[in-house]
Amino acid sequence: MPIYEYQCNQCGHELESLQKISDPPLTDCPECGEASLQKKISAAGFRLKGGGWYETDFKSGSKKNVAQSDSAGSASKDSGGSGGCGSGSCGCH
Repeated sequence: MPIYEYQCNQCGHELESLQKISDPPLTDCPECGEASLQKKISAAGFRLKGGGWYETDFKSGSKKNVAQSDSAGSASKDSGGSGGCGSGSCGCH
């Protein structure tokens, strides 16, 4: 469930509320009792970093190693001595 931020237009009180997406927005301020809460727009609480999503990210058991046969074939291609990844000079091996 997402956490929503609210601010009262009357007294300036700020609060956070854990709500379902389908829940109606809050309107009544817990500090002053007025129906003047406004939902704030804020940054998301997570950030996606890296090269992306992979086929094996959410698999379990024997299905998890689907890409293993591909990596064995690419290891022989990467050993061309170019000095890049796969040669050991980049520090990844």
